[in-house]
Amino acid sequence: MTKKIAVLPGDGIGPEIVAEAVKVLECLKRDYGFSFEIEEGLIGGAAIDETGGPLPESTLKLSKDADAIILGAVGGYKWESLDISIRPEKGLLGLRSELSLFSNLRPAILYPQLAAASTLKPEVVSGLDLMIVRELTGGIYFGQPRGVRTLDNGEKQGYNTLIYKESEIERIGRSAFEIAQKRNRKLCSVDKANVLECTELWRETMTELSKEYPDVELSHMYVDNAAMQLVRAPKQFDVMVTTNMFGDILSDCAAMLTGSIGMLPSASLNAQNQGMYEPIHGSAPDIAGKGIANPIATILSVSMMLRYSLDEPGLADNIDKAVNDVLDKNLRTADIYTEGSKKVATEEMGDAIVAAMKKNMWDSAGGIGNPEECARSGGMSNDEY
Repeated sequence: MTKKIAVLPGDGIGPEIVAEAVKVLECLKRDYGFSFEIEEGLIGGAAIDETGGPLPESTLKLSKDADAIILGAVGGYKWESLDISIRPEKGLLGLRSELSLFSNLRPAILYPQLAAASTLKPEVVSGLDLMIVRELTGGIYFGQPRGVRTLDNGEKQGYNTLIYKESEIERIGRSAFEIAQKRNRKLCSVDKANVLECTELWRETMTELSKEYPDVELSHMYVDNAAMQLVRAPKQFDVMVTTNMFGDILSDCAAMLTGSIGMLPSASLNAQNQGMYEPIHGSAPDIAGKGIANPIATILSVSMMLRYSLDEPGLADNIDKAVNDVLDKNLRTADIYTEGSKKVATEEMGDAIVAAMKKNMWDSAGGIGNPEECARSGGMSNDEY
């Protein structure tokens, strides 16, 4: 069955990195028989410039009708002066809310080839492989009331509301427990229950829910301690589950353990496993158009899409292997470059990963034909081997 994929390049480096992800998809179509249709849409600043709003109705409809969504990045200096209600980021938040993408999966994996790129000692981060499960459609980012008001004395006051219903906590909790069951059966729930009543309910709900998952070891940790422990001893964690804001912060912290935020993908899923897949980094307007952005996080987001929404784990494995093979060849974009490695541009990195995928196809075919010719011609069709 042909899959429908919505592609939303967005702003800044978004179009550059998404272009490399599309190359990977086209390779899967041409060489592996993966059937899909792509349709592009506007979001964020690009949508504001074209339509006056960050999430046009056409993009929302396209996304709702798709089996999965690939997104680049949104935002940039150009739109910072706009009212907060129509800034580019509202398009992303609106999409998450409209599609009920409540479960945000953010893996933090340190590739052995990049151990030297991490700012932490290799013995602290070597072998790191953790998953942060972030609640994505509730909490302080969406809570009402919110705004800026003027007090009786004329002073302005900003206010936001941290709010979670029991059902919202249970929903993200189940997602996290089920992921933990597929990994090392350890789940750490992160909150601030000693200060915030909302996260006191979070802890109580997670504790009660754990009775349904006796095979998973549940622990609790305050968010300030969790941030410290991520830097001190990150390998103690397997799966972490937390609120929207805490997850936003902790996942970026975990990203730097791996050497670069440009290496990490993410998945945002609803109850039907329809998902939006994006790198966790931002639009990086300062390097947009320079051809130096790292496309690996976006390409690995395609891998997560195949694994979690499109039921193609074999194709996902191929992408993961290709990325690993390219890193083995010592190719590096600027953000992961170390002395002695070969620095490559955005497009070169994408091309190298596609070439590695084609070589994997040649190898899996038993070495029939010429691998260089296979790479030049776009690989072997199913009836050629």
